[in-house]
Amino acid sequence: MTANDSAHSRGAVAVIGMAGRFPGSSTVEGFWHNLVAGTESLTALDDRRSSRQPEYRPAYGLLTDAAAFDAEYFGYSPQEALITDPQQRQTLECAHEALERAGHGASPRRPTTGVFVGGSHTRYGERVRARLDEMPFIDAWQVAHGNDADFLSSRVAYKLGLTGPAVTVLSACSTSLVAVHLAVRSLLDGECAMALAGGASVLPEAPSTPYVPGGVIAPDGHCRPFDAAAAGTVGAGAVGLVVLRPLADALAAGDHVHAVILGSAVNNDGRDKLGFTAPSVPGQAAAVRAAHRAAGVTADEVGYVEAHGTATPLGDPVEVAALTAAFRESTELRGYCRIGSVKGNLGHADAAAGVVGLIKTVLAVEHGVLPASLHFDEPNPDIDFESTPFRVNATTVPWRTPDGRPRVAGVNSLGLGGTNAHVVVAQAPAGTGTSSGRPHQLLLVSGRTPAAADRAASRLATHFEDHPATDLADAAWTLRTGRTHHTHRRFAVAGTAAEAAAALRAGGPAGGQVERTEPVPVFLFAGQGGQRTGMARDLYEHEPVFRRHLDEICELAADPLGLDLRAVLFPDGERGCGPASQHMNSIAVGQPAVFAVQYAQARLLMSWGVRPAAVAGHSLGAYAAACLAGVFALPDAVHLVVERGRLLGSLPAGAMAAVSLPEEAVTRSLPAGLSVGAVNGPGQCTVSGPAALVADYVRAQRDRAVQARMLRIATAGHSPLVEPVLARFADFLAGTAREEARLPMISDTTGEWADPGALRSVEYWVRHLRRPVRFGQVLGTLSARPGTALVDIGPGRTLSTLARQHPDYHDGQLVVHTSPHPAEATSGLATLLGAVGRLWSHGAHVDLGAPQGDERRRRVPLPTYPFERTRFLVPAVTSERPDRAPRPLGSWIDPPRVPEASGDRAEAAGGTGGPGTGAERDGTGAERDVLEAVLGAFGKALGIPDVAGHDGFLDLGGDSLVATRLAAWATAEFQVSVSAADILKAATAASLARLIQDRTETADTLTSLWGAGAPDGSTR
Repeated sequence: MTANDSAHSRGAVAVIGMAGRFPGSSTVEGFWHNLVAGTESLTALDDRRSSRQPEYRPAYGLLTDAAAFDAEYFGYSPQEALITDPQQRQTLECAHEALERAGHGASPRRPTTGVFVGGSHTRYGERVRARLDEMPFIDAWQVAHGNDADFLSSRVAYKLGLTGPAVTVLSACSTSLVAVHLAVRSLLDGECAMALAGGASVLPEAPSTPYVPGGVIAPDGHCRPFDAAAAGTVGAGAVGLVVLRPLADALAAGDHVHAVILGSAVNNDGRDKLGFTAPSVPGQAAAVRAAHRAAGVTADEVGYVEAHGTATPLGDPVEVAALTAAFRESTELRGYCRIGSVKGNLGHADAAAGVVGLIKTVLAVEHGVLPASLHFDEPNPDIDFESTPFRVNATTVPWRTPDGRPRVAGVNSLGLGGTNAHVVVAQAPAGTGTSSGRPHQLLLVSGRTPAAADRAASRLATHFEDHPATDLADAAWTLRTGRTHHTHRRFAVAGTAAEAAAALRAGGPAGGQVERTEPVPVFLFAGQGGQRTGMARDLYEHEPVFRRHLDEICELAADPLGLDLRAVLFPDGERGCGPASQHMNSIAVGQPAVFAVQYAQARLLMSWGVRPAAVAGHSLGAYAAACLAGVFALPDAVHLVVERGRLLGSLPAGAMAAVSLPEEAVTRSLPAGLSVGAVNGPGQCTVSGPAALVADYVRAQRDRAVQARMLRIATAGHSPLVEPVLARFADFLAGTAREEARLPMISDTTGEWADPGALRSVEYWVRHLRRPVRFGQVLGTLSARPGTALVDIGPGRTLSTLARQHPDYHDGQLVVHTSPHPAEATSGLATLLGAVGRLWSHGAHVDLGAPQGDERRRRVPLPTYPFERTRFLVPAVTSERPDRAPRPLGSWIDPPRVPEASGDRAEAAGGTGGPGTGAERDGTGAERDVLEAVLGAFGKALGIPDVAGHDGFLDLGGDSLVATRLAAWATAEFQVSVSAADILKAATAASLARLIQDRTETADTLTSLWGAGAPDGSTR
């Protein structure tokens, strides 16, 4: 059986995401770049050299900013972050990044996910325990939560909402690869559908490692796997996590598959070795053979082995001997399989070593490149490479396989004490292609702060610049469905990666901070006037939902119209005033065409989760609104609009004009024969009547410097000229079914909310045809309903313009248009996606999985959330420590948390009676004293130097455990009963201070009452 067959017929598991922290890089991409470049990422610790051991040059693989952490992102208070082991913090951040890299960062859509991770013993908890007297409100129980290895996996599961098995693995140096094996088994056994696996070894500072000549530490500060000069290893810090999923599921879901784990095995040497710490050839060989059997491969299929390779005098020869014994079970070939060790690049990462080697191997398999194993000049004389299947990969080379077979590799990891792990990794099968997608894509980024949102946009722009061939549709899909969407939002609409980068660099449309309540969409439908041939063509071509609804309307209208509206909307090759344009400009055809586009566009938006809470229309637009509200069934609405257009088209030539004057001024200036057809705002009216009279009126107003223009409407709607057809229109209406509206609708005849029963009457719609449109009043009615988002449903953007010109409009009012202006050379699809982006960026509900239509998309690796880190580090206790007096926790946080600036925050923090402090109630000294004490206690319990009275306890990172500590303090401090529930219910320091003050006053009153005693000296 070949590796490729095995990937499909056996229980193969896909690696779909990776993240890590490595010496020399904080990303997987940077790690790979350093490997390919042959960069040694060890740091010489020259300041630790000793004259007593001049031959020893200490070095370590340092992590940059190992003590830094985005506490607020994960809901930690500064104090909780401070006492939590940096190893656990870094693991948590990497877990979040790995899931986002896999395209599964959004928890509601994420499959059931397990966590299998392990870590090293860091001793950070010992630092914290040594300073407990300097940290009020902290006890050993809380320190254990933040530092003990038991909680490493469950912390990730809790903070990220992962509900599969959460298992912490500890097997010394093989920990992280054993964790991968256990995750694979859990996936294949069905315990979870996806898994995070790996490990960490994070020290906030380089350790002081004692050097023992002949021991395991390299004297020269370099790790030289398999080399004759190898004399020991060099320590390093690292975090590595992979996201795993059964291959079949990953392919079906469109996940990006970096590589495939074909099989794995774990065992222990038992007693078959010289001592507990000694390696064993039989045990290691048995683990490799078991992994090959599980993977269904033979040794001659394996082209590379990432060895444990610590460069110790005993370890490397034993490992090569064990690998040779395992390979000889199925091949006698020599020197065909390359071998290497990442420890030459960055040192031995202890519990994380195995997964670091796995990530290197996955990348090598994926990219077809074998990075050099550094510091190999001459083979270790104790290793007879000539008789083995192996040769050291001393230089970076392309990885070529015979006959184009899949690349297959092994990863070996050996734990002190004898727990061995081996994983077989293979090249991913070719993925199925995806369609080209729509020509424009909606790209979404967000952050918990404005700065984070801006950084997320910048990082995404850089990614598109560095990867111009990125499939933008796949990227858009990944961003929409594979990310958590935070408070501060940015979006861009683009057709190519270059356009996306430029839009994101330019800042793009931004929605600012999302309010706690979602804006409620109200759909507004314009009347005739914005129609043109070609409108919505790209929606018809690229959006199946739009096309389906438009086709339905065109087929319903074909018989009564005597033509196919699609031939008018989308004429082939017509320019200028051809037959289609002439039809479009006629009211008999133009009105059904506008209705068709509006209705189909509204249905498309609704399929994307943008659902109106209410509707309103302007003249003809009222029919699309009423149809959407359920007053008319679609077939009846189409026939009604066609008949309305036919009747209006049968009238003598008429016209309408927009005039920028108040209604009273227009009424006074109108000559006989003209009337007000619409009042769109305090200074926006439409005049209607015979075409010649309207034209004369427009010229007269222009002569008076009044803005006036003719509209593209060939009838005098809402004027006396329509009266001859009212009876026939009523007869047609009487034969049309009308139902009670299912959505609230504002009448453009009255400007008020329409009575659902009235909308069913013939009289309502007859009056609607004759009376003036009062859309200005519609906008006024909507302005009285806070939190609405006005959505102008095309064609054109007349109603959104009117909304912004209305005197009740303000900057906080969200108004979007879904179609370009007729004069704009802008894509209708891009405009519509921009409208959806604006709605999303302001917090409106959008079904982010829906706008993909019928396309099948793939997730692609994209930049992850830009954490805003602060350094949290409890300093080690030294003999120079002068005293044990408590000190501000802010001195251990760099930079200290700075509260958001506000006009009253400084006052509130100082307890001087600012808003929300509670001191404004009566300003008594006792009350201010209580508040100041509570503010101080909040600050100490949460590790925040300045707490304002109105700051939310939970918002600052408080939880039930901290509340319990605060309750005990308050009870002892003020001699009144305060519970943890009181703390959580009070929510702020000011509220808690008021509660304590009230209970203190009540207790004082009772003491006074009962303490006086009865007249006879007894107590009552």
